[in-house]
Amino acid sequence: MARTPSRSNDWGFPRWRSYGATSEATRVRLCDRHGCTEPGNCPAPKSPNSPERWYFCVTHAGEYNRGWNYFDGLSAEDAAAREADETRTANGYADSQHYRWAGSGDGSRSRDEMRALGVLDVDVDADFATIRSAWRRLAKANHPDVRPGDDAAADRFRAIQAAWEVLRVAEEARAAGRS
Repeated sequence: MARTPSRSNDWGFPRWRSYGATSEATRVRLCDRHGCTEPGNCPAPKSPNSPERWYFCVTHAGEYNRGWNYFDGLSAEDAAAREADETRTANGYADSQHYRWAGSGDGSRSRDEMRALGVLDVDVDADFATIRSAWRRLAKANHPDVRPGDDAAADRFRAIQAAWEVLRVAEEARAAGRS
């Protein structure tokens, strides 16, 4: 009497059989475009704010997206109100840019350079000419000869000079590396 194994071949880890190797039929959704026989894996909304979806192949999804009009079916006033509302909410992100992670756009500035840029109150992506003009303006305003007896201005002047020195040395090193 021959015994048939009751245990499947894909139990436990690692899986002994390849994925998709089951004996059941695989359900394939066809593209909703009339006459297309490609698999429809790309969902697209049937109308704005509708949970119903079309399912297109990659080619027809691209064609659908090129012709998509978000404001289709809305009156001009409703479309303008929706655009203003969505623009208003998106502008909130632009208003909070000062909360973004500090750092130069390309990641080439060191932590000391970032602190020096903060002392000079310039943008993290400022070019060297902007840094130099900020340094000159702040140094002239806080110089001990201009403000004799002002200890706070003298401390600010020393911090401005130290920041300038850090940024100048870094710029010279970058210039030497470029040539």
